[in-house]
Amino acid sequence: MKQKSEKANKSYRWDAYDYRSHSTVQQKWAQELIEKLGLVGNESLLDIGCGDGKNTATLASHLRSGRVVGIDSSKDMIGLAVKNYNAVLQPNLTFQLMDAGNLRFQNEFDIIFSNAALHWVLDHQPVLKGIYRSLKTGGRVLVQMGGKGNAKEVIDVFENIISVEPWAYYFQGFDFPYGFYSPREYKTWLQQAGFEVERCELVPKQMIHKNGEEFKGWVRTTWLPYLERVPVEMRSALIDELAGNYFKATDQSESGPVTTAMIRLEYSAQK
Repeated sequence: MKQKSEKANKSYRWDAYDYRSHSTVQQKWAQELIEKLGLVGNESLLDIGCGDGKNTATLASHLRSGRVVGIDSSKDMIGLAVKNYNAVLQPNLTFQLMDAGNLRFQNEFDIIFSNAALHWVLDHQPVLKGIYRSLKTGGRVLVQMGGKGNAKEVIDVFENIISVEPWAYYFQGFDFPYGFYSPREYKTWLQQAGFEVERCELVPKQMIHKNGEEFKGWVRTTWLPYLERVPVEMRSALIDELAGNYFKATDQSESGPVTTAMIRLEYSAQK
């Protein structure tokens, strides 16, 4: 039975609590990106792909005289964010369930921010048009996401595994599910959307997990396009096989730190 293409089926079931326990690296990168914003304290800011709200709350703490809105397309993520961050304690912070490709704002924000989220989108033209509409004139956008070549070693191991049985059966018709783009093509899209591009580049990073179990936790909570292709009762076996093969391919030990080479596409632009 042929599975539906990922291009036609991109809605994944996030376990918000499990993700929160295995996203410390993403949070660290978000903190580094936030520092590049140079916030004054009174700006209005939109956080696209806010997830469980940790980083959005940090942004709100820097904008006491401003306003922060976090959006995500996952009901579970938004539910956890609302639960964890009290609107009474942070009245300048709100969360909304919204898809990045269908932003419903007009000239509302001074800054739009996104970290480790927009590589989940394949078609970025609607996203960029929505970002442009949502910004005030003179507003700016700062984004970091997976870029061309991101996590190549993990992807190569996955591709080898899913090409043979028993996994191949579940991956018939499988299309590459991530929007990992190059600066050259992305800069063109930014300009077509009307932006003045300040910077658009690939940034190499190292993702380091304490041990093999933490690496597996990262796979379990973020590599959903692969995991959701197989029955629930088979997912642990797929993760174990992926991890074992990855450790061998990269000459790493499950008992020690596990490193993954990542490539991030980072850009800043102005309306």
